[in-house]
Parts: sequence; structure tokens; C-alpha cells
Amino acid sequence: MMPSPGVRCVLISLFFSVFFAACNQPETAPVPVSPAASTIPVTGDSLVEGTIGEASTLIPLLATDSSSHAVAGQIYNGLVKYDKNLNIVGDVAESFDISPDGLIITFHLRKGVKWHDGAPLTSRDVLYTYHITIDPKTPTAYAEDFKQVKIITAPDEYTIRVAYDVPFAPALASWGMGILPAHLLEGKDITKSPLARNPVGTGPYRLKEWVPGQKIVLVANNDYFEGRPFIDRYIFRIIPDSSTMYMELKAGSIDLMSLTPVQYARQTSSKNFTRRFNKFRYPSPSYLYMGYNLRHPLFKDKRIRQAMTAAINKDELVQGVLFGMGQKSVGPIVPGRWAYNPAVRDIGYDPKHAAELLAQAGWKEKNSAGILVKDGKPFTFTILTNQGNQQRLMTAQIIQQRLRQVGIDVKIRIVEWAAFLKEFVNKGNFEVVLLAWSISQDPDMYDIWHSSKNKPGELNFTGYNNPEVDRLLIEGRNTFDIEKRKRAYFRIQDIFADEQPYTFLYVPDALPVVSSRIRGVETAPAGIGYNQIRWYVPKNEQVYVP
Repeated sequence: MMPSPGVRCVLISLFFSVFFAACNQPETAPVPVSPAASTIPVTGDSLVEGTIGEASTLIPLLATDSSSHAVAGQIYNGLVKYDKNLNIVGDVAESFDISPDGLIITFHLRKGVKWHDGAPLTSRDVLYTYHITIDPKTPTAYAEDFKQVKIITAPDEYTIRVAYDVPFAPALASWGMGILPAHLLEGKDITKSPLARNPVGTGPYRLKEWVPGQKIVLVANNDYFEGRPFIDRYIFRIIPDSSTMYMELKAGSIDLMSLTPVQYARQTSSKNFTRRFNKFRYPSPSYLYMGYNLRHPLFKDKRIRQAMTAAINKDELVQGVLFGMGQKSVGPIVPGRWAYNPAVRDIGYDPKHAAELLAQAGWKEKNSAGILVKDGKPFTFTILTNQGNQQRLMTAQIIQQRLRQVGIDVKIRIVEWAAFLKEFVNKGNFEVVLLAWSISQDPDMYDIWHSSKNKPGELNFTGYNNPEVDRLLIEGRNTFDIEKRKRAYFRIQDIFADEQPYTFLYVPDALPVVSSRIRGVETAPAGIGYNQIRWYVPKNEQVYVP
């Protein structure tokens, strides 16, 4: 899940960060590789990415998982996007103007942008996307940003003017939402649209084939307005296990995946591997957390949540699970961001304090098995997380051991990705989840934490409700004054440090690996995916042909 589809800039999604590959071979066949390589960009070949989760829908407005957004990001464009240095620039909007008071944004659309079926993109499509997003009948988690719009008009086919009543800091970034084709969707029920499985976008790639549980095959859009991608095919192979995916990588069956820390540190340093692949490491815009169902009687008492955090050794997780490739998390904003509060007082590892808090909450006695008992019932719950992510499983197992030491019996349940979202997270059918958020550059987190966003399918699925946080979230988004915003977000982090609606665990480093035959891959503040359409494979190193 991600807080907002927002501005699309990173192709390796780390939101519920999961990567996989499927069971069958790609539909293209490998050919011999020549040792010499040209440095002149040419077209051809395929890029095969391993992904743990399968997309649920390819209509970005309806998707709340990273797997769907990773694929949809290749198919659709927003009005704006982030560049390599995380500056907001035009996408299908060639340019934009902002009024001096910040309340009016005028977008000037590119002329000549075509949908994959050949129809032109115009202001009609932007108006449709806006109206369907705020329609109460549309089951989307992303309406709130667009509900801030006072009025939207289209003076002509290639101009969009958006006006706001009050300052709205995330306004410009919110228009990174994928624009939808009005000519295919107007007057129809979007929840029943065939575009969920057969999308029509304006992006660099278009759908060729979707084999459920195995792969999604995209082909280059010859008419893409930024220029045709050099690589002919982008294939997402679904492999719900990181170890299997890594074996597929070494076998040459996939070209791109996210390494686990143990793979990065211990399994990828040989000369043979470094000759065949390029590894990258940089801070990820994400954090792993243990989220409590705050509607559950056990977790309504903040002393219980505080005790859980005190019983968990975060340094142990960073070293034992991440091999030091990351840092502790103390709240919903990652270190290094301007809204990060360095003075937050996190609850440190202290099993004795955890026991004291549990006793204050009435959990004082233990049964013969050493498990805390209250009113004849043992303190037991289940951590739910997704299949295929070894890092999360290891984290859960270490947490299980630490909580056992203070008398809490923890069970771990691993669930297939699609069912995990549909049957458990979206329905609030869990006690505790172990998941990650990938966060946007803007610190606005209204959709995750505001009490109005706790309906089924929305992002406040833990049921958090705090009137002061509600007020601060609105204050933080309704001003352009950085210092005022900072005060609001600093205070939110202080509140979370006390209330512990999540136990914030750690911020992992991103560890992507790419086949060395893929040229043009560069690191930047935006990650490695910002220039993906310019990646290429020299002719004498191309291994896939139709």
C-alpha cells in the first residue's frame, strides 16, 4: 500500500515492498551474447523484473498496493512528476504556472500526446479523472487531495486551471495522479471497467499480455511523447519468494530485483556476480512498522502498545535483519527529511519497563507456560504479514522471541499477497500487521492518519483516531509556510512517540540489482528508475528476441 499514487518517479516500488518472479520462462527466447559492447543507445531486448506481489488492478485510482502502481506507472502519466533531483516538473503537462498566492495552478498540456489506442489526450481527460476521483461512488483512497479543489476549469483543449479556497501544500504534487482516458470511461462504472485488466494509457509502455500468477508483459510505446523507450519489452515476473527470485536472477531469468540484506552482504560479492550484475544501495523512502488494530480490545490501551515497543530491540533488528543497512525508525517521517523531528524521544529497548507497563494494564500474573494471564485469558495475538518477504518473516520471528521474554505469546501468519490485502488489511480483519509504507516527498500523511480515512479500503486501516492529530494534519497541509508545517509535523511525531499507534521499527536501505548488460542505469536522489526509458542494451549483448 502507498499513501498516495502522487508523483510517479521510482520504478522499483518499496511500498509494501515486495518483488517476485513467475514460474515459467519469459515469452522471448535468449540468444548468444558477444563479448564486445557498443555504448551507443539502441532499441531491442527485454527487461525482466522480479516482483513478489501481483498487481490487483491497473487502474491507478483504484489501486492501493505497490505491485499495481509499479506496473501502472509504466502505462499512465500524471500532469507532473519528480525529476532525478526530486524537483516537480511537467509530465503530460508541458509546463505549469502558479499564482503568487499559491491558490491557482494553470497546467499547459502537451499537444500530440496519444492514448495507446491512438486517441489524443486533452483537458477532457483531466476533467474526467478529477470528477471520477471525487465521486462518492468511486472506491478510492486518493480522493481527499482533490476534494480540496474549489473549482477546476478547462479554458481550451490543452489548458487546465485549478483553484483552491485556501493554501494546500501538496496541491502540485497531487497532480501526479495517473490521468485516465475519458473516451473509454465516461458514463461507465469504473469498478467494472475492462481497463483494470486491459489498460489504455499514455505511458512509455502498453500492455501486451497478463498471465495471472506468472507475468505481466509490456511493450514499448512507439508514440511516447518523451521518445520511445530503448528496451522493447518490460516484463514483470511474479515470484512470491525472495530466495527463489534470487536463484532466477543468477540463472539469468530476471534482470532486476531488490536484494535482501543477506543477499547483498554475503551472496553477491564474487567476481562472477559483480561482472554480471550491478548492485546499488541508497536510503529508501520507506519504513517498516508493526501496526495495531486499534479497534481490538487488547490494543486500545496505549500502555500495551508502549510495552510492546519497549520489549523490542530495534538495534537488534537493524543489525540482525538489515545487516546494518538501514536505521531505526521512530515515527512516520524518515530521517533526513525537512519535516523529521530529531528531538523525538522514542521508547528504548527496556524489558523491565515493558513488564511494568503490562502490569499497570492488568497483566501481572503468568501461567505455567510463562505467559501473562488476565481474567483467565492468556496474552496472545497473531502478527500477520505477506508471503515471500524473508526480511519481514525474520523481523517477525525476532519480535516473537523478544515478546515471549516478557510473557506475550505471539503467533506468525504468512498470507499470499492478494488475499492479504483483500481479506485482511482492507477489511480490518487482523490483530497486528507487519508492513511497510513508502512515503512521498511531501510530509502530508492525511490519508493514513486522519480519522475520516478509516473506512474499508482506505489507508487508515488500523482505525487511528486523535482529534489533535486530525487538526494538525489539516494545519500542516493548509499552509505554504515551512516553519508552520514543521511545527505541525514535529508535534504529530511527539504524539505518536507517546501513543505508539504503530511500533515504528526501521528504515531499510534500498538494494536494487540490475543486469550489467543494461546500460544507462544511474543513481540519483530519486533512485535508479527516474530515467528508465533511456536504459538500453547494446546490440551484441541483447539476449531476447521476439
